[in-house]
Amino acid sequence: MRRKTSLVTIAIIAIITLFSACSKLLPPMINPEDGLCGPVGDLSNAQAIYFAQGNDQFFNIRTAATGLGPYFVSNSCGSCHTSDNRGHPFTILTRFGQTDSTGNKFLDEGGPQLQNNCLPGYLAQQIPAGATSSKLIAPITAGVGFLEAVPDSEILAMVAANANNPDGVRGHPNYNTIPSYVTPFANAIPGPDGKYICRFGRKASTYSLLQQVTLAYNHDMGITSAYMPFEPYNYLDQTTLPVAASVPDVDNDDLNSVVFYVTCLQTPIQRNATDSTVIYGGQVFNKIGCQTCHKDTLTTGYSVIQDLSYQAFSPFTDLLVHDMGPGLDDGYTEGDAKTSEWRTAPLWGLGLAPGVQGGNTYLLHDGRAHSIEQAIQMHGGEAAVSANRFNNLSQSDRNALLTFLKSL
Repeated sequence: MRRKTSLVTIAIIAIITLFSACSKLLPPMINPEDGLCGPVGDLSNAQAIYFAQGNDQFFNIRTAATGLGPYFVSNSCGSCHTSDNRGHPFTILTRFGQTDSTGNKFLDEGGPQLQNNCLPGYLAQQIPAGATSSKLIAPITAGVGFLEAVPDSEILAMVAANANNPDGVRGHPNYNTIPSYVTPFANAIPGPDGKYICRFGRKASTYSLLQQVTLAYNHDMGITSAYMPFEPYNYLDQTTLPVAASVPDVDNDDLNSVVFYVTCLQTPIQRNATDSTVIYGGQVFNKIGCQTCHKDTLTTGYSVIQDLSYQAFSPFTDLLVHDMGPGLDDGYTEGDAKTSEWRTAPLWGLGLAPGVQGGNTYLLHDGRAHSIEQAIQMHGGEAAVSANRFNNLSQSDRNALLTFLKSL
């Protein structure tokens, strides 16, 4: 009897230890008061129902029975975009095979994205020899509908405003070819060679939220749709390109409900905006030149969703790609962006990031920066002057700036 009791005690201790270890590794659920899952404004009843459908699909865990794989990165949208915020290194993406604007040279070897997970009986993909690659943490999804609604004319105006910037900040749109299933927006301003200004993704290579969601279903989860009917190609398992799926894994209604869901997500709301230190920190932010790229105010154009139309909002981005110097050169690119160029990351929701990253901080495109201060100091290229100004701030001014950034 004593031996049996001892074994039970050991089992209980083991379970407690395992739970404690996992709780330190896995990101905890975000406080609902800080969540970013609500919709904009007042949706109609029909829109609210469609938003709820998209919410369900966004957080739906996919299995082999519901189309997952056979090659994939993760099994749901929500696993990469916890609480509609930034991602975590557990679900990091790897892109490979393209070093310049001439295109990806490894499409016949599984490019452009590594599917590092697979269903039983298949071989996980590997990066082919000779291919440069880049690791990417999922960006924040809250507020992206507002970014989509910014007119091309406003983006080009920000380019013109940088023409004589004394700090050497320039920036340019990422013009890229859009797929046939994507219709250009009514206010689109075409660029050279029939390309269009793109704005989503770490290098701003994706045109619209429809394209972004379609790519995520296919590349991240191996789920086919009417827009992308082919499963991701894995040269380790097959020697010919796959044929189109006879029945897509996700139908258009469910996929478009996810597009509607992310389009209607509210913007992150700044906290403690009237605090004197936060206000002063914002002034320091402007003084050292951060606002040149991290624009505090953009304005949307017309949108079929009323609460997205002609709205001023504060994403702290200019949607342009900027040369960030050799320290952030990843040897990989998409569209017109060079290997050292990155889209200005929106700063909204920055202070909430540790809540979805296991209490830690993983910033910049691959999570290499483990604090806001470190992320700033890793800025080079066009941002080097502002980074140097940050380093030369008094400790009180630096603390105020960081307090401001944590309020976003």
